[in-house]
Amino acid sequence: MKETPDQRSRTMRAVRSRDTAPEMTVRRYLHAAGLRYRLHVANLPGKPDMVFPSRRIALFVHGCFWHQHPGCEAAARPASNTDYWTRKLDGNVARDARRRKELEADDWNVLVVWECQIRSKETLDGLVHSIRSSSPHVRKPQR
Repeated sequence: MKETPDQRSRTMRAVRSRDTAPEMTVRRYLHAAGLRYRLHVANLPGKPDMVFPSRRIALFVHGCFWHQHPGCEAAARPASNTDYWTRKLDGNVARDARRRKELEADDWNVLVVWECQIRSKETLDGLVHSIRSSSPHVRKPQR
């Protein structure tokens, strides 16, 4: 049965930008591994989902559809209202690239974990390893 525009609108309004199920899964896993982080730091570009300030790591948990995970089945675009979805999803990808560039220019290491990847314990273990093996950040002297 096809969704009506009102039903689709209601569904899209219910999509949250923070504290999503994939984000909560990653947060719980990292916390259980002994890693501590700050959430949604507003003064950083893109308000990363998790920030590890001492290591200058910004972590984003991206939904495959909304952020268009390359090669992922979940990133398939809707067949209706294609102009809207093309603008919306391409805009999301472009914004993600800009935010990443801004963070990297400010000496942040940006990590992205995709929604479809968090089902894999190996991916989450790799994420823990990446964070732990990153050396603590040494601040550049102020002039």
